Amino acid sequence: MVTDWVFEYLLQLKKADVVKDPDQKINKLSQQKIDKALAQLLEHKPIQYVLGEAWFYKMQFKVNKQVLIPRPETEELVEWIITDYKLQIADFSILDIGTGSGCIAVSLKKNIPSANITAVDISTPALNIAKENAATHNADINFIKLDFLDESKWSKLPSFDIIVSNPPYIPIAEKIKLDKNVTEYEPGTALFVPDESPLLFYDKIARFGKTHLNKKGKIFVEIHEDFGAATAGLFNKFYKKVTIKKDIFGKERMLMVT
Repeated sequence: MVTDWVFEYLLQLKKADVVKDPDQKINKLSQQKIDKALAQLLEHKPIQYVLGEAWFYKMQFKVNKQVLIPRPETEELVEWIITDYKLQIADFSILDIGTGSGCIAVSLKKNIPSANITAVDISTPALNIAKENAATHNADINFIKLDFLDESKWSKLPSFDIIVSNPPYIPIAEKIKLDKNVTEYEPGTALFVPDESPLLFYDKIARFGKTHLNKKGKIFVEIHEDFGAATAGLFNKFYKKVTIKKDIFGKERMLMVT
């Protein structure tokens, strides 16, 4: 529960401790911390931003309003890559496009230590958070500030064995359907795409892969649950095989290209 998370983070007080001694008192400073956190939560601020942390793939990541909050479906994308490459022996390279907090890149590096990983993002503040998270987890990752939509910048990047991305894919028109804790706090540039071009980033990734994906390489992307067929159709224009994978809720949320 959210209250358990707040008490454990701010007061180092676990639920079991409260159950054992429900009448224990907290000092004034601790009470002020709790009051501040509760006030922010009442304003719909995500608990992860209130505490400045989020858990992803069994690791703790620093987060703030400059980066998206890591989500379970993205963990499934990471798991797919790790499972697919678990027998990989030789060194190979991975590119994470739009790294944000760095959760994908760091998780892959920690679970596939032999991989050489590059992570790019257009946002300097986001890259600063990603670098902090990489340092915290002792993950050696090459971070680069780059506007991936600008094809003239692609020459700065080498070719890769794996290209992975959780790009912006929500049409702006869908913004009204989302909760306030998303629309009022999480970075819109990492969430939304123009209504007239919802597959903008996938088109760029597909084209980039034609010149920057090594032989027998693969592309893994998170996708909009309503655009699975359309996204697959786009990649089929450029590649031989496209596989859509459903998440634990039965929604089409991931795609692999070979």
